[in-house]
Amino acid sequence: MCGIVGLFLKDKALEPQLGEMLAEMLEVMTGRGPDSAGFAVYGAGNAGHVKLTLRGDNLDGLAKALAAAIHVAVEATAHDTHLVLSVPAASEDAARVWLEAERPDLVITGSGQRIELYKEVGLPAEVATRFGLQQMAGTHGIGHTRMATESAVTTDGAHPFSTGPDQCLVHNGSLSNHKSLKRTLTREGIYIATDNDSEVAAGYLSWKMRDGASLAEALEASLDDLDGFFTFVVGTENGFAVLRDPISCKPAVMAETDQYVAFGSEYRALAGLPGIANARVFEPEPAHVYAWERQS
Repeated sequence: MCGIVGLFLKDKALEPQLGEMLAEMLEVMTGRGPDSAGFAVYGAGNAGHVKLTLRGDNLDGLAKALAAAIHVAVEATAHDTHLVLSVPAASEDAARVWLEAERPDLVITGSGQRIELYKEVGLPAEVATRFGLQQMAGTHGIGHTRMATESAVTTDGAHPFSTGPDQCLVHNGSLSNHKSLKRTLTREGIYIATDNDSEVAAGYLSWKMRDGASLAEALEASLDDLDGFFTFVVGTENGFAVLRDPISCKPAVMAETDQYVAFGSEYRALAGLPGIANARVFEPEPAHVYAWERQS
């Protein structure tokens, strides 16, 4: 049993409050998953640059050492056990090669022009506070509270999972064919770091979108290719989408106003949002893709 939340803002005036609202939604879902928590926020991007969110120990001085090694300016922002590096897009490959060689102990949790992705073991409120989610601004974000039922309680097993630039996924449910699908993705050059079926689902969507599918098209295809029961909330640089499997045994509720679209595993995750009393509140239909995209 896990809890999922997502928030996609239509009203730019709410963007400074994204983190504050998402943090409250995440904390409300603590009862569904107290083992670990994580979230991805799509904030401001720097044109021509890529953000790499790193997780690990001994992060002091890392940006300076990387900059000296690849001969470019590197900006860094520390958030507890995570460090967000901003490097010129043309130097991303060089940065990754250096990190793999010099700091193989670090994990890149997410990368892209706008995404920052944080996750840790602990209660959702503690994780959100440690990383300063309440102070983060952005256009959209997703979060997850985990109840580990298929593996140990580890940060590697926490959601979200990111397997492509500015792409991430949170999942409530269980897939039965993720082992065979992981082998297919590996042959196709999609790297899956853990045994978590949710990372395989994220990798599947990255694979489809890499080959030209839109987010909605990739989700439609997953209804044929993924076996099991699932609710997905997915983020991309400009998009936000929700999909439930044809049986839809996992709880889900959505709300839409002129200002936002919100998702929660339970309505109480949405109850504190502004204007919720006048929102269109509905249960997403089985096997139906709900997708929104921000205007550039």
